[in-house]
Amino acid sequence: MQIPHRLLTPSALRAIVAEFVTRDGTDHSAIEPRIESVLRQLDSGAVVLYFEEATASCSIVRAE
Repeated sequence: MQIPHRLLTPSALRAIVAEFVTRDGTDHSAIEPRIESVLRQLDSGAVVLYFEEATASCSIVRAE
């Protein structure tokens, strides 16, 4: 289910994005620029926040 990211508090959204960008643990670049990049992509509509009910987890996927 798609979740409108603007309905979340800024701190909740940042926490979700931070968890997403660090999920794989293979990218050792600075975290903050990756978070800011994803937030910009959410604001522009390039990506959307998606809640997967089966796994109770959030993902960020390209907008269709």
